[in-house]
Amino acid sequence: MTHNPNNTDNHNKAFGFGIALNIIYIVIEVVFGLLVSSMALIADAGHNLSDVLGLLLAWGAALLARTLPTKKRTYGLRKSTILAALFNALILLIAVGAISIEAIRRLINPQQVQGSTMMIVAGVGVLINAVTAYLFVKGKEKDINIRGAYLHMAADAGVSAGVVVAGLLITITGWLWLDPVISLVIVLVITIGTWDLLRDSFLMSVDAVPKGISLKEVEGHLKKIPGVAEIHDLHIWAMSTTETALTVHLVMPDSNPGDYFLKEICGDLQERFGIEHSTIQVEKDAQGANCSADNI
Repeated sequence: MTHNPNNTDNHNKAFGFGIALNIIYIVIEVVFGLLVSSMALIADAGHNLSDVLGLLLAWGAALLARTLPTKKRTYGLRKSTILAALFNALILLIAVGAISIEAIRRLINPQQVQGSTMMIVAGVGVLINAVTAYLFVKGKEKDINIRGAYLHMAADAGVSAGVVVAGLLITITGWLWLDPVISLVIVLVITIGTWDLLRDSFLMSVDAVPKGISLKEVEGHLKKIPGVAEIHDLHIWAMSTTETALTVHLVMPDSNPGDYFLKEICGDLQERFGIEHSTIQVEKDAQGANCSADNI
Protein backbone atom coordinates (compact mmCIF):
# COMPACT_ATOMS: atom_id res chain seq x y z
CA MET A 1 0.00 0.00 0.00
CA THR A 2 1.45 3.31 -1.02
CA HIS A 3 1.25 6.31 1.27
CA ASN A 4 2.12 9.90 0.68
CA PRO A 5 4.63 11.50 3.10
CA ASN A 6 1.97 13.42 5.01
CA ASN A 7 -0.07 10.30 5.74
CA THR A 8 3.06 8.42 6.82
CA ASP A 9 4.02 11.25 9.19
CA ASN A 10 0.49 11.35 10.61
CA HIS A 11 0.52 7.61 11.21
CA ASN A 12 3.94 7.82 12.86
CA LYS A 13 2.57 10.45 15.23
CA ALA A 14 -0.54 8.33 15.90
CA PHE A 15 1.56 5.24 16.66
CA GLY A 16 3.95 7.17 18.90
CA PHE A 17 1.17 8.94 20.81
CA GLY A 18 -0.91 5.77 21.16
CA ILE A 19 2.03 3.72 22.43
CA ALA A 20 3.04 6.41 24.93
CA LEU A 21 -0.52 6.70 26.29
CA ASN A 22 -0.89 2.95 26.69
CA ILE A 23 2.49 2.45 28.37
CA ILE A 24 1.59 5.11 30.94
CA TYR A 25 -1.78 3.43 31.49
CA ILE A 26 -0.20 -0.02 31.89
CA VAL A 27 2.01 1.32 34.69
CA ILE A 28 -1.03 2.92 36.37
CA GLU A 29 -3.05 -0.31 36.12
CA VAL A 30 -0.26 -2.48 37.53
CA VAL A 31 0.43 -0.08 40.42
CA PHE A 32 -3.23 0.29 41.42
CA GLY A 33 -3.94 -3.38 40.72
CA LEU A 34 -1.27 -4.32 43.26
CA LEU A 35 -2.38 -1.65 45.75
CA VAL A 36 -6.03 -2.78 45.78
CA SER A 37 -5.26 -6.48 45.06
CA SER A 38 -7.29 -6.49 41.84
CA MET A 39 -6.44 -9.28 39.41
CA ALA A 40 -8.92 -7.78 36.93
CA LEU A 41 -6.81 -4.61 36.69
CA ILE A 42 -3.58 -6.59 36.40
CA ALA A 43 -5.12 -8.83 33.74
CA ASP A 44 -6.35 -5.79 31.83
CA ALA A 45 -2.81 -4.39 32.07
CA GLY A 46 -1.68 -7.59 30.34
CA HIS A 47 -4.28 -7.00 27.66
CA ASN A 48 -3.07 -3.44 27.21
CA LEU A 49 0.46 -4.79 26.91
CA SER A 50 -0.75 -6.86 23.96
CA ASP A 51 -2.08 -3.64 22.45
CA VAL A 52 1.29 -1.92 22.84
CA LEU A 53 3.01 -4.89 21.20
CA GLY A 54 0.41 -4.82 18.45
CA LEU A 55 0.96 -1.10 17.87
CA LEU A 56 4.74 -1.57 17.88
CA LEU A 57 4.39 -4.40 15.39
CA ALA A 58 2.17 -2.34 13.08
CA TRP A 59 4.49 0.66 13.38
CA GLY A 60 7.57 -1.48 12.82
CA ALA A 61 5.97 -3.07 9.77
CA ALA A 62 5.26 0.36 8.29
CA LEU A 63 8.85 1.49 8.89
CA LEU A 64 10.67 -1.72 7.93
CA ALA A 65 8.66 -2.00 4.74
CA ARG A 66 10.67 0.99 3.51
CA THR A 67 14.05 -0.57 4.37
CA LEU A 68 16.27 -0.75 1.29
CA PRO A 69 17.63 -4.15 0.21
CA THR A 70 21.35 -4.86 0.46
CA LYS A 71 23.64 -7.34 -1.27
CA LYS A 72 23.28 -9.73 1.67
CA ARG A 73 19.62 -8.99 2.49
CA THR A 74 18.02 -8.78 -0.93
CA TYR A 75 14.54 -8.36 0.58
CA GLY A 76 15.71 -5.82 3.14
CA LEU A 77 14.36 -6.37 6.67
CA ARG A 78 10.76 -7.07 5.72
CA LYS A 79 10.69 -10.58 7.22
CA SER A 80 11.65 -9.30 10.69
CA THR A 81 8.09 -8.03 11.21
CA ILE A 82 6.79 -11.61 10.92
CA LEU A 83 9.39 -12.90 13.39
CA ALA A 84 8.46 -10.09 15.79
CA ALA A 85 4.80 -11.09 15.61
CA LEU A 86 5.66 -14.72 16.39
CA PHE A 87 7.89 -13.71 19.31
CA ASN A 88 5.21 -11.37 20.71
CA ALA A 89 2.59 -14.11 20.56
CA LEU A 90 4.78 -16.54 22.52
CA ILE A 91 5.50 -13.96 25.24
CA LEU A 92 1.81 -13.09 25.56
CA LEU A 93 0.82 -16.74 25.98
CA ILE A 94 3.36 -17.09 28.80
CA ALA A 95 1.91 -13.95 30.47
CA VAL A 96 -1.62 -15.33 30.08
CA GLY A 97 -0.58 -18.52 31.87
CA ALA A 98 0.81 -16.56 34.83
CA ILE A 99 -2.32 -14.40 35.10
CA SER A 100 -4.58 -17.46 34.93
CA ILE A 101 -2.76 -19.22 37.76
CA GLU A 102 -3.04 -16.17 40.04
CA ALA A 103 -6.72 -15.62 39.11
CA ILE A 104 -7.61 -19.23 39.95
CA ARG A 105 -5.76 -18.94 43.25
CA ARG A 106 -7.77 -15.85 44.15
CA LEU A 107 -10.99 -17.50 43.01
CA ILE A 108 -10.36 -20.24 45.57
CA ASN A 109 -9.27 -17.74 48.24
CA PRO A 110 -10.98 -14.37 47.45
CA GLN A 111 -9.20 -11.22 48.63
CA GLN A 112 -10.66 -7.84 49.49
CA VAL A 113 -10.61 -5.37 46.57
CA GLN A 114 -11.73 -1.77 46.20
CA GLY A 115 -14.42 -1.71 43.55
CA SER A 116 -14.44 2.08 43.34
CA THR A 117 -10.72 2.21 42.54
CA MET A 118 -11.18 -0.46 39.86
CA MET A 119 -13.92 1.64 38.28
CA ILE A 120 -11.83 4.82 38.22
CA VAL A 121 -8.67 3.20 36.82
CA ALA A 122 -10.55 1.15 34.22
CA GLY A 123 -12.59 4.23 33.30
CA VAL A 124 -9.36 6.02 32.44
CA GLY A 125 -8.53 3.01 30.26
CA VAL A 126 -11.80 3.36 28.34
CA LEU A 127 -10.90 6.99 27.58
CA ILE A 128 -7.28 6.27 26.60
CA ASN A 129 -8.15 3.34 24.34
CA ALA A 130 -11.00 5.24 22.70
CA VAL A 131 -8.73 8.23 22.00
CA THR A 132 -6.02 5.93 20.59
CA ALA A 133 -8.56 4.18 18.35
CA TYR A 134 -9.77 7.57 17.08
CA LEU A 135 -6.23 8.40 15.94
CA PHE A 136 -6.48 5.60 13.35
CA VAL A 137 -10.04 6.23 12.11
CA LYS A 138 -9.01 8.14 8.98
CA GLY A 139 -6.56 5.53 7.72
CA LYS A 140 -8.39 2.32 8.59
CA GLU A 141 -10.28 2.06 5.29
CA LYS A 142 -7.20 2.29 3.06
CA ASP A 143 -4.52 0.44 5.03
CA ILE A 144 -5.06 -2.98 6.58
CA ASN A 145 -2.15 -2.34 8.94
CA ILE A 146 -3.87 0.79 10.29
CA ARG A 147 -7.21 -1.03 10.41
CA GLY A 148 -5.70 -3.71 12.63
CA ALA A 149 -4.43 -1.07 15.06
CA TYR A 150 -7.84 0.62 15.10
CA LEU A 151 -9.79 -2.59 15.76
CA HIS A 152 -7.35 -3.68 18.48
CA MET A 153 -7.72 -0.44 20.41
CA ALA A 154 -11.49 -0.23 19.93
CA ALA A 155 -11.88 -3.77 21.32
CA ASP A 156 -9.64 -2.93 24.27
CA ALA A 157 -11.86 0.03 25.17
CA GLY A 158 -14.66 -2.52 25.50
CA VAL A 159 -12.57 -4.77 27.77
CA SER A 160 -11.77 -1.84 30.07
CA ALA A 161 -15.48 -1.06 30.16
CA GLY A 162 -16.01 -4.63 31.41
CA VAL A 163 -13.64 -3.97 34.33
CA VAL A 164 -15.66 -0.83 35.16
CA VAL A 165 -18.81 -2.95 35.34
CA ALA A 166 -17.01 -5.50 37.56
CA GLY A 167 -15.92 -2.72 39.93
CA LEU A 168 -19.49 -1.41 40.11
CA LEU A 169 -20.92 -4.85 40.86
CA ILE A 170 -18.31 -5.52 43.57
CA THR A 171 -19.10 -2.15 45.17
CA ILE A 172 -22.85 -2.90 45.14
CA THR A 173 -22.86 -6.61 45.99
CA GLY A 174 -19.54 -7.22 47.75
CA TRP A 175 -18.99 -10.33 45.61
CA LEU A 176 -15.19 -10.58 45.68
CA TRP A 177 -15.17 -13.55 43.33
CA LEU A 178 -16.16 -11.21 40.47
CA ASP A 179 -12.60 -9.82 40.34
CA PRO A 180 -10.83 -13.10 39.44
CA VAL A 181 -13.75 -14.14 37.21
CA ILE A 182 -13.47 -10.93 35.18
CA SER A 183 -9.70 -11.43 34.98
CA LEU A 184 -10.27 -14.93 33.55
CA VAL A 185 -12.67 -13.49 30.98
CA ILE A 186 -10.00 -10.97 30.00
CA VAL A 187 -7.47 -13.81 29.78
CA LEU A 188 -9.83 -15.60 27.39
CA VAL A 189 -10.06 -12.49 25.20
CA ILE A 190 -6.25 -12.15 25.15
CA THR A 191 -5.81 -15.85 24.36
CA ILE A 192 -8.23 -15.74 21.42
CA GLY A 193 -6.46 -12.73 19.91
CA THR A 194 -3.01 -14.10 20.66
CA TRP A 195 -3.80 -17.52 19.21
CA ASP A 196 -4.75 -15.91 15.90
CA LEU A 197 -1.51 -13.90 15.99
CA LEU A 198 0.53 -17.03 16.79
CA ARG A 199 -1.11 -19.07 14.04
CA ASP A 200 -0.89 -16.39 11.38
CA SER A 201 2.68 -15.36 12.21
CA PHE A 202 3.85 -18.99 12.23
CA LEU A 203 2.25 -19.70 8.86
CA MET A 204 3.77 -16.53 7.43
CA SER A 205 7.19 -17.46 8.81
CA VAL A 206 7.11 -20.80 6.93
CA ASP A 207 6.04 -19.04 3.70
CA ALA A 208 2.45 -20.27 3.66
CA VAL A 209 -0.07 -18.54 1.40
CA PRO A 210 -1.10 -15.39 3.30
CA LYS A 211 -4.50 -15.19 4.93
CA GLY A 212 -7.13 -13.70 2.65
CA ILE A 213 -5.54 -14.95 -0.59
CA SER A 214 -6.84 -18.08 -2.35
CA LEU A 215 -4.19 -19.97 -4.30
CA LYS A 216 -6.98 -21.60 -6.33
CA GLU A 217 -8.45 -18.23 -7.31
CA VAL A 218 -5.06 -16.83 -8.32
CA GLU A 219 -4.34 -19.97 -10.34
CA GLY A 220 -7.72 -19.74 -12.07
CA HIS A 221 -7.16 -16.08 -12.88
CA LEU A 222 -3.75 -16.75 -14.44
CA LYS A 223 -5.05 -19.67 -16.53
CA LYS A 224 -7.70 -17.40 -18.08
CA ILE A 225 -5.10 -15.02 -19.51
CA PRO A 226 -5.27 -15.19 -23.35
CA GLY A 227 -2.45 -17.29 -24.76
CA VAL A 228 -1.69 -19.17 -21.53
CA ALA A 229 -1.87 -22.95 -22.09
CA GLU A 230 -0.95 -23.91 -18.53
CA ILE A 231 0.90 -22.69 -15.45
CA HIS A 232 3.25 -24.31 -12.96
CA ASP A 233 5.56 -23.49 -10.06
CA LEU A 234 3.04 -21.03 -8.60
CA HIS A 235 4.19 -19.80 -5.19
CA ILE A 236 2.64 -17.09 -3.00
CA TRP A 237 4.15 -16.02 0.32
CA ALA A 238 4.41 -13.08 2.71
CA MET A 239 7.50 -10.92 2.44
CA SER A 240 6.39 -9.06 5.58
CA THR A 241 3.20 -8.55 7.57
CA THR A 242 2.08 -6.05 4.91
CA GLU A 243 3.59 -7.28 1.62
CA THR A 244 2.95 -10.36 -0.49
CA ALA A 245 5.09 -11.90 -3.25
CA LEU A 246 4.35 -14.33 -6.08
CA THR A 247 6.37 -16.34 -8.58
CA VAL A 248 4.88 -18.37 -11.43
CA HIS A 249 5.77 -19.91 -14.79
CA LEU A 250 3.31 -19.32 -17.65
CA VAL A 251 3.41 -21.72 -20.58
CA MET A 252 2.55 -19.77 -23.77
CA PRO A 253 3.49 -21.91 -26.82
CA ASP A 254 2.06 -19.58 -29.47
CA SER A 255 2.86 -16.21 -27.96
CA ASN A 256 5.89 -14.02 -27.46
CA PRO A 257 4.64 -11.34 -25.03
CA GLY A 258 6.71 -8.32 -24.20
CA ASP A 259 7.38 -6.28 -21.09
CA TYR A 260 4.03 -4.48 -21.29
CA PHE A 261 2.21 -7.84 -21.04
CA LEU A 262 4.11 -8.74 -17.87
CA LYS A 263 3.53 -5.27 -16.42
CA GLU A 264 -0.21 -5.63 -16.98
CA ILE A 265 -0.33 -9.01 -15.23
CA CYS A 266 1.63 -7.70 -12.23
CA GLY A 267 -0.67 -4.70 -11.93
CA ASP A 268 -3.74 -6.91 -12.20
CA LEU A 269 -2.47 -9.27 -9.48
CA GLN A 270 -1.91 -6.32 -7.15
CA GLU A 271 -5.35 -4.83 -7.84
CA ARG A 272 -7.29 -8.11 -7.55
CA PHE A 273 -5.38 -9.96 -4.82
CA GLY A 274 -3.13 -7.40 -3.12
CA ILE A 275 0.06 -9.12 -4.36
CA GLU A 276 2.64 -6.34 -4.68
CA HIS A 277 5.72 -8.27 -5.85
CA SER A 278 5.17 -10.65 -8.78
CA THR A 279 7.89 -12.45 -10.74
CA ILE A 280 6.59 -14.12 -13.91
CA GLN A 281 8.50 -16.41 -16.26
CA VAL A 282 7.06 -17.09 -19.71
CA GLU A 283 7.94 -20.39 -21.45
CA LYS A 284 7.18 -22.06 -24.74
CA ASP A 285 7.30 -25.53 -23.19
CA ALA A 286 6.65 -26.65 -19.59
CA GLN A 287 9.34 -29.33 -20.01
CA GLY A 288 12.13 -26.75 -20.16
CA ALA A 289 15.46 -27.70 -18.63
CA ASN A 290 15.04 -25.34 -15.68
CA CYS A 291 11.43 -26.21 -14.90
CA SER A 292 9.60 -28.99 -13.12
CA ALA A 293 7.12 -31.03 -15.15
CA ASP A 294 4.70 -31.08 -12.20
CA ASN A 295 1.69 -28.81 -12.48
CA ILE A 296 -0.07 -27.26 -9.53
